[in-house]
Amino acid sequence: MNQKTILITGCSSGIGYDAAHRLKARGWRVFATCRKQTDVDRLIAEGLEAVQLDYADPASIRAALAHVLAQTGGTLDALYNNGAFISHGAAEDLPREALAEIFEVNVFGWHDLIRLVIPVMRAQGHGRIINCSSILGFIVVPWRSAYNATKYAVEALSDTLRIEMRGTGIHVILIEPGPIASRIDANSIPHFERWIDWENSPRADQYRAILLKRLYEPKVRKDLFELPPSAVTAKLIRALEAPRPKARYYVTIPTYTMGILRRILPTWALDWLLAKV
Repeated sequence: MNQKTILITGCSSGIGYDAAHRLKARGWRVFATCRKQTDVDRLIAEGLEAVQLDYADPASIRAALAHVLAQTGGTLDALYNNGAFISHGAAEDLPREALAEIFEVNVFGWHDLIRLVIPVMRAQGHGRIINCSSILGFIVVPWRSAYNATKYAVEALSDTLRIEMRGTGIHVILIEPGPIASRIDANSIPHFERWIDWENSPRADQYRAILLKRLYEPKVRKDLFELPPSAVTAKLIRALEAPRPKARYYVTIPTYTMGILRRILPTWALDWLLAKV
């Protein structure tokens, strides 16, 4: 049997969780990873092959990939980098340490795993490295400066790697979702509380009026144009199975819309629009 294999990160919930289950149902051999062992155990109980992987721990990354390769006989058809987190706060209130923490997970950990996977894919003559970026990889919104910066970095690294991998049989692909139903905002609260001294910020009134409501008040209805994680998985499947995959796959109407507006609007007009988000 030539069952395709894929390693997916960030599978405890949301996009990664949906991708792991749907690809397994589609016939892929899925290796799902989570940062916490309790989530790994839960996925195993649900019938997935799962292993612990913490992007902030290089030893964990090496151990997880070694486990996967031991199970597959040393091959891997695809890597889907998905695990990430948001650290909310205005740029002027963001300590250097907070920026270092989020880059460690959202960029450096991804890069470490990619560098370990590339020799495997080179040796077998094929592979797909798919990075889950965001609409915030090509436009920005206020209050998410750290996350914006990491996604711009992922875009640049992916674009460079795609060019450098030409002729190797390794495809490097970006998926760029807009608003997707997930726990990413709820999961960001500990980082916000750890790093942002909002009460002593000159923007304290804005925090109360905008960000605190978003983080702490119950969500009455879904965001406009928000889609379920399955919409991202649908594009992931196309990226994995297309004979000639595209460099980018947009997900959600806002992503398509902003992709157009970014090309046609002058900077001042796009700034005016994004300031209202």
